[in-house]
Formats: sequence, C-alpha cells, structure tokens
Amino acid sequence: MLVRDAMSTVVLTIGPAHTLRQAAALMSARRVGAAVVLDPDGTGIGILTERDILNSVGLGQNPDTEHAHAHTTTDVVFATPTWTLEEAAQAMAHGGFRHLIVLDQGEPTGIVSVRDIIRCWAPASRRMPATTGSPH
Repeated sequence: MLVRDAMSTVVLTIGPAHTLRQAAALMSARRVGAAVVLDPDGTGIGILTERDILNSVGLGQNPDTEHAHAHTTTDVVFATPTWTLEEAAQAMAHGGFRHLIVLDQGEPTGIVSVRDIIRCWAPASRRMPATTGSPH
C-alpha cells in the first residue's frame, strides 16, 4: 500500500504569523493534528503540530502572543505519494515524529499520520470499536 492510499488530502495551511490560538482553533475545526506552515519569504514549508502547541502552553507561553513561526519545525522530512507505508513508518520511527507532509511536484498535497498508517494496516474485521466512558 502507498502513502497516497492512506494520506489525508485535507491539508490545513497557515502562515508563520498565525498565533498558536488561531492555529489550534483551525486545527480543531478541521479535526487535524498538524498544519502546514508556508513561509515563502523565509523557511519555506514547515509543520506545526498539536504537540508543538501543547509544549508551548505547558511552558506557560501565551497562545495569543506566540506565533507559529517560533514553534514550526522547518527541518522536515517529506514523503511522496508513491512511498510505501513501510517507508513512511520507517521515516517516522527514525525521526521520532507522527506526521509527514506529502509533496507532489514540490507542493503539499496531503499529510500522512501514524493513525492513517494504522488504519490501513489494521484489518477492518479486527478493529476495536471506539469506546466512551469507563468500562465499569
């Protein structure tokens, strides 16, 4: 199976001047765990994840004054749609991250996450149903 079969084509793109609160609100509304940060005048393509926002808030930083550019990962590993899921999983495990931006002809066309890969690898008949609340 290939990255193009698993990736989400819902790509949230933000600019480096977005505040972390703005980024979090957009990510929440789109139900995604990462945003592609496009900075054509600076670092190019980067990624801001929910963990980046969580780390900032955990340090006591104000999400209304902190901007995406200060928390964006710019040393990004990119996947292509034709990578295998094994290649994507290896890149994630090696780099210690959970999202890969998928580039096609230099443009972001998707994001593949650990969750996307697991969904593809877990046979539908063996998937556990989602639970809510306590089992007791």
